[in-house]
Order: sequence, then structure tokens, then C-alpha cells
Amino acid sequence: MSRLNYQAARFLTSAPTLAKCPADGGAEVAFAGRSNAGKSSAINALTRQKALARTSKTPGRTQLINFFALGEDADHRLVDLPGYGYAKVPEKVKLEWQRHLADYLRRRASLRGLVLVMDVRHPLTEFDQTLLGWADEADMPVHILLTKADKLKRGAATSALQQVRSRLREWEDLVTVQLFSALKKQGLEEVHARLDDWLLAERQ
Repeated sequence: MSRLNYQAARFLTSAPTLAKCPADGGAEVAFAGRSNAGKSSAINALTRQKALARTSKTPGRTQLINFFALGEDADHRLVDLPGYGYAKVPEKVKLEWQRHLADYLRRRASLRGLVLVMDVRHPLTEFDQTLLGWADEADMPVHILLTKADKLKRGAATSALQQVRSRLREWEDLVTVQLFSALKKQGLEEVHARLDDWLLAERQ
């Protein structure tokens, strides 16, 4: 049973840059991922809300850092970071997003962990690995959701999970991985437990 009420999540604000983000207090967990990996669907499934995070048939619509408060005091927050890699935007804009993402991961004091969303059929893209590198530099724990697990048979999904774990062995003290399906609500309890651990932990 979750200790935090994720169903109480509400939209707080959007920010184009780190400087425009809400006050850097309390605790937050950020969600990042390729634009078509199912990040918004994962956030909606975790909060049991249909449209908290915007989903779109046009990947790459999330171009702002979106903050969601868990409850009235906004001390605990989920953050939807801009999708990357797939969006049909100019290269200059993509590079700008990447700079803001790196800034946010390195400098945001209230950030306790990163949920990295990957399509189980196409994990560990070049930018996923760049993001893991940034997280490693910042000593930021990462929990990987291998989404759309319902698209594979159980054996194939388990095999994909083991392959990703094997490839990330060098980061095993910082990175955890699980299968997830927003459609089938698979893996919700595991993610909630991880979020609880991060959001409710005393700051070291």
C-alpha cells in the first residue's frame, strides 16, 4: 500500500527552464524518456488519472518541465521532463532541451530520483545512455520502467528485462529496472514503493 496518495496528484505549474521552476524545496521525482516510450501514459497510470500528463498521438509535445503536486502542500512532487529524440523539432531546439535536462539533473536540490521510461522493445537508446551518464555524474538514483510490456509475450519481456540489467551491471548500485504496462496496470506497486522510498526519505 502506497504511503503517499498518488491519486491526489494535481497539476502545479510548467516551466521552460530551470530558472522558472518552482521553489527548490521539499522532494520531487522526475520522469524522463524518449517521446514515444509511454512516459505520459505511465504517469497517468501511476496516479490513476486519465489526463494528468498530456498524451498525444504526436510524440514530442511535452516541451516544458511540468510539475504535479501530491496533495495540497506541494512538498512532494512528480515532474514530467520534456520528451526527447523523436520530436519533429529543429536540432537547435533539441539541443536546448538537452541543456535544460542536464541542468535540471545536476542542479535541482529537491530531486531525489529519476524514473527513466523506455519502450521494452527499444531500450537503452543513445540518449537513454546519455541521461544515465548525467545521472551517474550527479550521483542520482535511477529506476527504469520498461514500458509496453504487454506488447511482448511473458518470456520475451523477461528476457528483455534480463538483457537490460546485464548491460547496466556497471551501474547496479545506482540503477534498478522493472517491467511496466500502463495498459494492463502491470508494475504499479513496485513503482509506488520506489517513489515512496525516494520522496519520503530524509535528505542526507
